[in-house]
Amino acid sequence: MTAWDRFHGATLSLARSGTIKERLSNAYRQHLAELQEEDLPRELRDEFRELASALQAERPLLRGEDAVQATVRKMSSDEAERLAGALIELFCELPRSPIAVQRHANGAQIVPLYLAEA
Repeated sequence: MTAWDRFHGATLSLARSGTIKERLSNAYRQHLAELQEEDLPRELRDEFRELASALQAERPLLRGEDAVQATVRKMSSDEAERLAGALIELFCELPRSPIAVQRHANGAQIVPLYLAEA
């Protein structure tokens, strides 16, 4: 699964029903928690690292809770909205990267037009 696929899934999770905090927690935990920085273009790694750190800042205190759940539980709705926006901004940046050539389900490469023109 590519970084683009993971961010796509996370973005779709943000669009589902539920509170912004629930959606943000699910988006990160289900789609981005296992993403390796090396899977991202260099120019996006710092932003992703900041997002990941912001979503794992608190130590879990409740039984069965992980750092992401603890952090999101303690943040305000405004902070959750800001981080959700940052996640979407990162997703929007992925196709602009020179290495963001994606594969369609039938195996054909999809190259954004601005890359083909370069």
